[in-house]
Amino acid sequence: MKLSLTLRPRRALTRAEAWGCLTANLALPGAGSLAAGRVAGYGQMALAFLGLIVTMVTVIPMFQYALSHGGGFQTSEMDSIEYARGLWRHALWPLAGFGMFVVAILWALATSLALLAAAPKDNAPPRIQG
Repeated sequence: MKLSLTLRPRRALTRAEAWGCLTANLALPGAGSLAAGRVAGYGQMALAFLGLIVTMVTVIPMFQYALSHGGGFQTSEMDSIEYARGLWRHALWPLAGFGMFVVAILWALATSLALLAAAPKDNAPPRIQG
C-alpha cells in the first residue's frame, strides 16, 4: 500500500466522490481536500495537527495544577478565587489548541461543501428492477 500526500490532479468530482471527500475531511481535516486536489488541504491538515499537539502537550500541566491544588476544594473564598484564576491561566493553551482544531474542521467542512456544490446532481432517480 502506497501512502502519498501529493495532490491529485484537479478534475470535476462526481457526487459520490464529493461525499467521500466530505467524510474524509470530517475524519481528518485536509484529507478529503487533498484527495480532491485542493492545496488548502495541506493547511487544514497542518492546522489540525498543530492544534492537536498543542492541546495534548499543554493539557498535562493543567491537570497537574488542578490535582496539586486539591481540585478547587479550598476552605476560604479567596483560595477558591485564586485557584480559579490559576486554573484559567493553565487552561488557555489547551483551549487555544482545541480552537485551532475546530477552525481546521470548519475550514475543511467549507471546502467540502464547495466540492458538493460543484458536483453535478443526478436528476434521474435510480431504476428499480424487479
